[in-house]
Amino acid sequence: MDFEIQDYLAEGVEIILKDAMRATLKNPKESLFLLKFSRHAKKATRIRQDYDKKGKNIPAFLIASITSSCNLHCTGCYSRANDACNDDKPQNQLSDDEWEDIFIQAKELGISFIVLAGGEPMLRKDVILKASRYPEILFPIFTNGTMLDENYYELLDENRNLVPVLSIEGNEDVTDLRRGKGVYKQLMNSMEYMKKNNMVFGASLTFTKGNLSDLLSNEYIGQLHDLGCKAVFFIEYVPVNADTMNLAPGDDERELLLDKINCLRREYSDMIFLSFPGDEKTSGGCLAAGRGFFHINSHGDAEPCPASPYSDVNVRDTTLIEVLNSNLFKSLREEGILEDNHEGGCVLFEHKDEVERILDK
Repeated sequence: MDFEIQDYLAEGVEIILKDAMRATLKNPKESLFLLKFSRHAKKATRIRQDYDKKGKNIPAFLIASITSSCNLHCTGCYSRANDACNDDKPQNQLSDDEWEDIFIQAKELGISFIVLAGGEPMLRKDVILKASRYPEILFPIFTNGTMLDENYYELLDENRNLVPVLSIEGNEDVTDLRRGKGVYKQLMNSMEYMKKNNMVFGASLTFTKGNLSDLLSNEYIGQLHDLGCKAVFFIEYVPVNADTMNLAPGDDERELLLDKINCLRREYSDMIFLSFPGDEKTSGGCLAAGRGFFHINSHGDAEPCPASPYSDVNVRDTTLIEVLNSNLFKSLREEGILEDNHEGGCVLFEHKDEVERILDK
């Protein structure tokens, strides 16, 4: 049976919205926003389907790394390993107006979800303020949580299309070991504040071969539930170099995650559980390079994925529709690299020689 990417994405968006509605039934303000957003999402799906009939695939998701700066030095950070994040003063970053232009184009193309990442995205409040103007798009903000303050809480409460997703590694010892002493307590304080004020937030859990069972335990998920967390993103660890390949999850871990997520969805009906990049076998391979999502870095380079920092086009020079038809993106989609079986981690990391060959053409 042929895999239909548009059907897969449309179904996925509907599932996300249904789960989100169920997760916020006790929060009238959030439910009202989701009702309106659901109508926008259905319209966006029709827009993508119309493009598909013209032979142009538009993904539902865009990942936007809006800054290369970060106030933390997390162990094993692929952004720092790829020099996509550093301590130098950012140079030649996209302005807030340039990001707003991307948001406008994305809305017109039917892109429903734009993940704001970094670096630390909350260092770019100017861009987040621009994002708040587009309730047709849901903006999960993947943040280390250390920048949250009264001003940010007010902004997030007034603009429900901005959803903070706090990065946490597990318990206090594990989190502070990777992210720095005291970060765990800051995250706990933020979660307790948002729960008290009926604000929706999520948690981002990076999983490896070694820690997945702990993160999936009823004890840990129950703790997040009691803190008011409404969405849990399981993020597959991407190797930063050959020495860390042994940490990359393989098929056994992906199958465990898929089975356990289904159980968690039944047990915790008021929470959403998502995995990224998800089960590649059920989605016909890696969804990067515009098959399901693509990435724009802080300088405007369009890349297949945040973990694959290769680009042959910049959004300053062209439109998003032309980005999705760039030679790199088209070649990756059409030459079967994204559908290739691989041992674990990122298929583009394992095939980086082939990606570089495409760029050299």
